[in-house]
Amino acid sequence: MKVKPEISFENLEVAFASKSDGELKKMYFIFATINNNLAVSVGTKLANWAFALKLPIKGLMKNTMFGHFCGGESIEDCQQVVDKLSEFNVKSILDYSVEGKGDEESYEATKKEILRTIKRSAGDDNIPFAVFKVTGLGDFKIMTKIQSGKKLSTKELTAFERAKNRVDELCLEAFKVGTKILADAEDSWYQDVLDTMVYEAMEKYNRESCVVYNTFQMYRHDMLDRLKEAHKTAKMKGYILGVKLVRGAYMEKERERAEKKGYPSPIQPDKLSTDRDYDAAVKYCVENIDTICLVSGSHNEQSNLMLTELLSKFNINSKDDRVYFAQLYGMSDNISFNLAHAGFNIVKYVPYGPVEKVMPYLSRRAEENTSVAGQSSREFELIKREIKRRKISKK
Repeated sequence: MKVKPEISFENLEVAFASKSDGELKKMYFIFATINNNLAVSVGTKLANWAFALKLPIKGLMKNTMFGHFCGGESIEDCQQVVDKLSEFNVKSILDYSVEGKGDEESYEATKKEILRTIKRSAGDDNIPFAVFKVTGLGDFKIMTKIQSGKKLSTKELTAFERAKNRVDELCLEAFKVGTKILADAEDSWYQDVLDTMVYEAMEKYNRESCVVYNTFQMYRHDMLDRLKEAHKTAKMKGYILGVKLVRGAYMEKERERAEKKGYPSPIQPDKLSTDRDYDAAVKYCVENIDTICLVSGSHNEQSNLMLTELLSKFNINSKDDRVYFAQLYGMSDNISFNLAHAGFNIVKYVPYGPVEKVMPYLSRRAEENTSVAGQSSREFELIKREIKRRKISKK
């Protein structure tokens, strides 16, 4: 039996080793703002309003929210972030975070940009994954109709085929260049349709190694069973199941729609149930590591610690390519950098895109930080403690 890994997420010297004193002070300002619900609500509205009126606030955004949570405006801009993270053994995922206009032209443009991220990832150990959202490649309204059993028009059928072809094109390219690709999870009322596309791609490209990953949102009460069912199907059909686990962040939207349309909410009754199922899903994946590859996308310290202990228990090397830990760029550095320091596979999602077009992403990120119990408070507290530690160490 291996000895349990010695990891402390309280080691702030490691957590903030990549940050200068100036960067730390900027983080203090950003999280002090995010920690204030009213400031977030008013600030995001004002920023969106300013961009709509073409006011010159781009520089301000690049020096605050955008600069902290995003890698840059283009793939090339992100190189500096990729290089900096790699110095501390933290890898990157280039995440094109622009929401399209919902027409064929924007779907094609998104596909081409994600193809660029796949090509950029090829052969670079510091960028082991690409990522995409299916709704960036096709109309979610058509997918909703399919899941609800409604008949499509000829035009809709053609549009849906184009969306499916785009998904396959991205997965095929990842397969060709030898990288991995993650499909994001989305709303429950069309998730089944997305799943079908992703599993078809897995069946084609996950025969020898894990190329395509699907995302499982554990805030859904049926998701642990869906994970086990997907694994059963994968084994039966002879491919490796690529699994990215997340808790999820759109509970209010899901509950409101369920109530409005009069169907049972797909969301867990409470956070405790989500945590329980998340940890059970992590354990299930590790127990079946010969046929499952795992990306654990969590900002929860206990879940991350539990995964390190499971790897030790099952004698799985910390650098085994079948298991990755993932967090968002600009968040939970105490988790990411301490895990990387201890020798585990860590990736940061590095969002990018033109500042004004990434605003919807940034607005959600700020709102999620205020809605996730204690997340922004925890980040803020750690930053304050590190500033204090540095002051004392300099005396």
